[in-house]
Amino acid sequence: MIKRTLEQIQNMVMGHGLKAKDKNISINGVSIDTRTIKKNQLFIPIKGERFNGHKFIQSAIDNGAIASLWCESEPKPDVDIPLIFVKNTVDAIQRLSKKYRNQLSTKIIGITGSNGKTSTKDILSSILKTKYKTHKTYGNLNNHLGVPLTLLSMDEDTEMAVIEMGMSSLGEIEVLTNIATPDAAIITNIGEAHLQDLKSKENIIKAKLEIVKGLKRDGLFVYNGDDPRLSSAVDQLNLKQKTRTFGENSSNDYVLKAISIDYKGLSFEIPSQMSPTLFLPMLGSHQIYNATAAIAVAKHFGISFGSIKEGLKNVNLTKMRSELIHGDGFDILNDSYNANPPSTKAALDTIYPLNNYKQKIVVFGDMLELGDQEIHMHEEIGDIIDLDKIDYFFTIGTLAKYAAKKAQTKTDKNIILSFTNKNKLVESIKDVLKDNSLILLKGSRGLALEEVAEALLNKKN
Repeated sequence: MIKRTLEQIQNMVMGHGLKAKDKNISINGVSIDTRTIKKNQLFIPIKGERFNGHKFIQSAIDNGAIASLWCESEPKPDVDIPLIFVKNTVDAIQRLSKKYRNQLSTKIIGITGSNGKTSTKDILSSILKTKYKTHKTYGNLNNHLGVPLTLLSMDEDTEMAVIEMGMSSLGEIEVLTNIATPDAAIITNIGEAHLQDLKSKENIIKAKLEIVKGLKRDGLFVYNGDDPRLSSAVDQLNLKQKTRTFGENSSNDYVLKAISIDYKGLSFEIPSQMSPTLFLPMLGSHQIYNATAAIAVAKHFGISFGSIKEGLKNVNLTKMRSELIHGDGFDILNDSYNANPPSTKAALDTIYPLNNYKQKIVVFGDMLELGDQEIHMHEEIGDIIDLDKIDYFFTIGTLAKYAAKKAQTKTDKNIILSFTNKNKLVESIKDVLKDNSLILLKGSRGLALEEVAEALLNKKN
């Protein structure tokens, strides 16, 4: 993590007001959260629409803060702690992280896309670790604050860093990529996420492609070549950087081929790169795409297929992303961090072939931020779900009920139930749950379906 004197920090953020006696005090990391701040860290209070971190300065001090940035427009606090004054603390943390990043020799890989960002991040970091000291985005810290915090948490001798970049509107990824200035960038795919704000797939492509605006001139850009609209948009950019594509189509640079898929994981090859058979202990054929994107970057940085095989075996997945949880006589596949039509279809396709389970239950929650097509998109899930390959279809939320209504038109069986109350949902699952069952949880983050998982794991009966 960043370790600098307060004088250095003041210069990096273009601040002022530091007293001469405090200039040589050193900070050991930064924090924007008084609840998790550690001893000798720099507190950076963030002001938002509904909160103001400046109000918690005393709590920051009590929990170990050694100094703080301070917005010029806020009343000066009566505290015995060094303060560095800035016009805007959000701008300051972004400026600080960019300066810190530029002082290091770390190679940065930026990842964006509608689906698969986090899984690709986890896979790539695991592969890179076989050769380099590697850092990655923790959890889902991928926004205008998360990316700076991720960069500032890097040790100075970090050789590789895999940085996830998220967005909800145009211009956001451009900010992030210009802070991180990646040496390589990946777009995993383009889906319907964020249609509510961006209105069209073309705008989503435009927003995701902002990642190349900060890409170094000698950098590598890897993207899904199976998407014709994305490929066309990339061609129009006339990029000077090296580009590599991945996908099933033979025109791609990294052509993937599935060999076998079961409950233990995925075996696949990349014939265009003369790869050996590779094994990934993850569920879902879509993960082969994520792995292939990661491999394209790994090969660029000199990782052998022998090391790639080792890295794939030891992937440490972020929670709630295709996370397989073992309960008492049943398993939960928790894929509930986000949801949109493509990721929901991928989750369903993941469980269909898992014949080692005697019972399969799907719990489907609302897919949010889909704009004026949201009802139709939920009905589409009800239309495409294969009721012959599952035993029960439960929905939770006011939108997911449209999927249930559509699915009900395809069967006379009493296997479809809709809920708006989680407690009633959990009790109904418990009523039908058998030994050796698999429960898929899929829905947007706002549904907090991890609470369903916790309730089921805590007490089956």
